[in-house]
Parts: sequence; structure tokens; C-alpha cells
Amino acid sequence: MIHPTTSRTDTQSAAALQAATQRSGNGSARTQTDPTGDSLSTGQTENLRQALKNNPEVRPEVVARGKALAADPSYPSPEIMRRVSELIVNSEDPSEQGS
Repeated sequence: MIHPTTSRTDTQSAAALQAATQRSGNGSARTQTDPTGDSLSTGQTENLRQALKNNPEVRPEVVARGKALAADPSYPSPEIMRRVSELIVNSEDPSEQGS
């Protein structure tokens, strides 16, 4: 199992992005809703851009961890390789789904 290298989780990132988009003070924002219930507000575009700017494009600690793992001849362990190979072999072929 690959463990996260930072304390920030995807859930936290999503929550931060959602909070940034909800702070839109533009009362003239147009919202379009599709039949699935998803919506897009054009007034929140600037908030989304700002939230993306606040997140670093490259995280040096993650790059360093990746380099360390790539240089480690014992990573991934034989047990991890066996388990991943079992998952691949036992998974359904996507090209055969719905046939």
C-alpha cells in the first residue's frame, strides 16, 4: 500500500475548493443545471481560479518521496506485486462488459 506523504487528504482539498466556490459574492452569477443535477455557475470561475492558484503545482516532498521509492530496489515488495497481479488477473475485461 502506498501511503500519503502529506497530511492533506483529497477530501480536505475538495472541501477547500468547495468552500472557495461558495464564497462567491457575485449575485449575477448564471447557473446552468443539467438533467443529472450537476450545475455550473459562471460567477464562481474567479474563485475556482484562485483556489487552484493557492495549491502548489509541484509538491517537493512528494517528488522526493517518489524519487526515493524509485531508487529503492526492494520497492514494491514481492507481496505487493503478488497482490496487484492477482487483482489484475481477477478483474473483468472492460472490453467484454455489456456483451
